[in-house]
Amino acid sequence: MSQDIVADALNQIMNAKRARKTNLVIKKHSKLLRNILDIAKQSGFLDYEVDGREIKIEIKKLNEIQAIKPRYTVPIKKINHYVRRFLPAKNFGLVIISTNKGLMIHYDAEKQNLGGCLIAYMF
Repeated sequence: MSQDIVADALNQIMNAKRARKTNLVIKKHSKLLRNILDIAKQSGFLDYEVDGREIKIEIKKLNEIQAIKPRYTVPIKKINHYVRRFLPAKNFGLVIISTNKGLMIHYDAEKQNLGGCLIAYMF
C-alpha cells in the first residue's frame, strides 16, 4: 500500500478482475476516488455503494482501469496525444481529467475547451 489512495484502489479493482472476481470491498477511499467511481458507474463499467467506511464494488463490463502516474498537466491541444497513448482504439474508453470545473471525461473537456491533469483511464 502506498500513499496514493486512488492508484491503490484502481489496482485492487484490476487485481480482482484478473482473479475473475466480480465483487470486492475497498477499505480506504477519498472524495477523488468516489468521483472517479461515479464516472465509471455512469459509463457502465462498474457499480458501487458506500457502506460506512467501505466501498463495495461490482465489476461489470470493465476491461482495464488504471491510474495515470505521474499526473501529467495537459493543455487542450495535447489531450488527443495522451488519449491515443493510453486508450487502445479511437472512441473506445475514457480518460479522466481533473480540470478547474471538476473531474470530467476527455470528450467533455475538449468540448468545454479545458485542459488539466490526467488522473486515470478506463476501457
